[in-house]
Amino acid sequence: MTLYLFLFLIFVFLLLYFRLHLFLFPKNRLIILMYHQVEKKSTDSLTVSLDNLEKQFKYLKDKNYSSKFFSDINIPTKKSIIITFDDGYKNNFDHLPLLLEKYNLKAVIFIPTKFIQEGYNNHPMMTFDDIRKLDPNYFEIALHTHIHENLRTLSPEAIEKDLEANMQILNHHHINYKKVLAYPYGKYPKRKKDRKIFFMVLEKLGIDFAVRIGNRVNYYPSKKYELCRIDIKGDDSIEKFKLKLIFGKLKLF
Repeated sequence: MTLYLFLFLIFVFLLLYFRLHLFLFPKNRLIILMYHQVEKKSTDSLTVSLDNLEKQFKYLKDKNYSSKFFSDINIPTKKSIIITFDDGYKNNFDHLPLLLEKYNLKAVIFIPTKFIQEGYNNHPMMTFDDIRKLDPNYFEIALHTHIHENLRTLSPEAIEKDLEANMQILNHHHINYKKVLAYPYGKYPKRKKDRKIFFMVLEKLGIDFAVRIGNRVNYYPSKKYELCRIDIKGDDSIEKFKLKLIFGKLKLF
């Protein structure tokens, strides 16, 4: 009897930890995917090959995932998914429009404005003109701070100033954006007291949602400043991608 109870408790733990119970309530299940670069060939974990990305997008389309912007997040649908890309790389501009249109999907691009102004590690970045040219039927622009630093290392005043700069620069360049924030490196204040003050700053600035990494499927509605994204790596096979849509990131694969 003890063994059966133990196995039952393990089953319940796994069910809750991986949020598999959300299969019973699909309208509350929200998957947010995180990408960075797209190239013809993958060269590192942050770069997904064009071929792999197309396979992933085709799978989402074939399985009837409902691709959303954050502005659509409160519209209940089955199999809701938000596809996000960080940093504003030029290869996103080069490759994403045709793929998104082909598979009728949407993508959110989080922009750190300093990267657009000054570049980042010799990577070709989009220009503000490129960002303005993105079709709003397929792209939503959102915030990734201005300087792209770990928010755990900054004071509340510095965070507020930086996010104000992020928004002001986008406004200056006449770029429509949503007040949704992706935390640089997925980091935000860890201690409860610091986190409370930090969230007050976000509220003051009118930030609607914020995303960390977390690598888990979301139950939505949930904590609006702690939404989890699932990190899609450059070497993820289509089989691994499918598993991540169910479990998030498992250390076993």
